[in-house]
Amino acid sequence: MDVKRVRVHSNFQLNKCAKRYFGDGDRISQLPDDILVDILSFLSLKEAARTSVLSSRWINLWKHTPSLDFDAKSSLRKIKKNRKLLKSERPKYVKWVNSVLQSHKSTTLKEFIIHFRFDITAENSITKWLEFAFSKQVQRLELIIEKSAYTYCFPEEFFTPCSGTEPKLQQPRMLFDFKSLKQLSFKNIIVSDRAIELFLHNCPLLEQLIVHFSEKISKLEVCGPSLMLKHLELYYCMGLESLKISAPRLTTLNVTVLKAVVLENVPMLVDLTCNCDDDNISLRHLISTLSCCISQLESLNLHLVDQYVRHGQETDELCNFPEMPKLKKLFIEYDDTLGDKSLIRLAALARASPHLEEFFFENEWRQLRKVRPFVNGVIRFQHQHLKVFKFSGYYGRASDIDFVQYILENFVVLEKIIIRPCVVASRVEPDRLKRKQIAREKAKRNLEPLLPPHVALVIL
Repeated sequence: MDVKRVRVHSNFQLNKCAKRYFGDGDRISQLPDDILVDILSFLSLKEAARTSVLSSRWINLWKHTPSLDFDAKSSLRKIKKNRKLLKSERPKYVKWVNSVLQSHKSTTLKEFIIHFRFDITAENSITKWLEFAFSKQVQRLELIIEKSAYTYCFPEEFFTPCSGTEPKLQQPRMLFDFKSLKQLSFKNIIVSDRAIELFLHNCPLLEQLIVHFSEKISKLEVCGPSLMLKHLELYYCMGLESLKISAPRLTTLNVTVLKAVVLENVPMLVDLTCNCDDDNISLRHLISTLSCCISQLESLNLHLVDQYVRHGQETDELCNFPEMPKLKKLFIEYDDTLGDKSLIRLAALARASPHLEEFFFENEWRQLRKVRPFVNGVIRFQHQHLKVFKFSGYYGRASDIDFVQYILENFVVLEKIIIRPCVVASRVEPDRLKRKQIAREKAKRNLEPLLPPHVALVIL
């Protein structure tokens, strides 16, 4: 198990308690203040605050924690079950954050995380929270707003605007020092491409950049030989028209709109997640876009979307997919499959990955359509490395069973098949559980006779 390591800064100072009394059984309280604060950083914020009642020795220690994670999972769960609670829980959350920030004493922050469902009444508070985090030279910042009618707009006032004669990316004088920032995450936040580029070029230590559901991003360049960026995630930024990436240290890329992407200098890229329409034109573009890095990929997560545009013709670009010699993990999420043949043809991606070890397939059903009969003539091959195959969304149709049988026949060292059956939605809990059990029994009944002795069947 990984052990979290906390660096204690040399300028760390705490007000020592004037009087200390330690009983024979209280050896923890005898530890230095900085060690105790490190211990408190392993606790949630509320748990750390509760230690203030232990003794006068602990009253102020939690206020020096460098990690401020305003976790509100319990409140969000309650709101999900009863929307009427939102009106009372929202001001409680704002009050809680404000109270903690007013009493906080650490000069720097390792992490600052805000996650709640806000409305416009919290806008000024959110801006002040960001100012607080940046003033403390935060290293990891996450601002996550649950989907609602309200969307917070990141204030570009944090960057002093450039004059009209200055180059676009000339470093401006800024209100805050962003040089400590290593991880930045905005979800359901309106943030401009200019703001992102300013972060990239003024945060020399930035390694992770995550932006979800931001429609203001249109033309973005993530370029620079000195960029430390390792993880880039632009998820459902549907206004994106162009994205140019030249980042020599980038290892992980997650992008929804692949049509806008141009990859140039990405020698370290090994983990890719993207969406692609399931038609020949889109697949050709996918192959072309990945031409500079496809031979180095180790993990590929591909969401194929059926757009009903084939007019009776099967796509064949998957069969021509270039070899991925280093790929170890393949995840295919298929949105509304066409039938028997369309399932098996997806194995062409595994065939193009001779050293594949894990194959995960997820079937996203929008509607259960009538399938065509199975078409013979698919390519057979002997895969020598795949050991685990997971099928999520198994419904028990002929296409599902044929696909599993195809995997068994061609992946000769397979050790385990994991099945997560598709359960028709039901709002009634007992009915849903019953349907789930029926789906499991059906999967077991259909698949067990197909399995050789050396392959284990796991039904979730």
